Amino acid sequence: MKPEPIEPINVLGGTLLLCSDDPKTGYFRDSYCNTCNADTGNHTVCAVMTAEFLAYSKYVGNDLSTPRPEFSFPGLKPGDQWCLCAARFLQAHDEGCAPKVRLEATHGRALEVIPLRVLEEHSI
Repeated sequence: MKPEPIEPINVLGGTLLLCSDDPKTGYFRDSYCNTCNADTGNHTVCAVMTAEFLAYSKYVGNDLSTPRPEFSFPGLKPGDQWCLCAARFLQAHDEGCAPKVRLEATHGRALEVIPLRVLEEHSI
């Protein structure tokens, strides 16, 4: 049985906008940072990748820059938009290397982990 998505409302209370179609992103790989109760990683933050963040993510054990064709993952480069786990974003914020965020494309569930003021600090 396919998991039921949580209502697509962004952190500002509006309709969740598309994060990235190239590469396809999101827990459901539907280009949106949609989520569901099965998404334990809370992949809800629409982030714009930077070289600094990609290096940090690799350093902490989540290599987002290396392609993984067996998972249909192209590898990310600076400028790509990707639905990040809320906890990883907050960790990167705490370490001073968080990427920029598109608030209109960030799912409201991110607020379970990240205060809105923190997301706003990094908004584009």
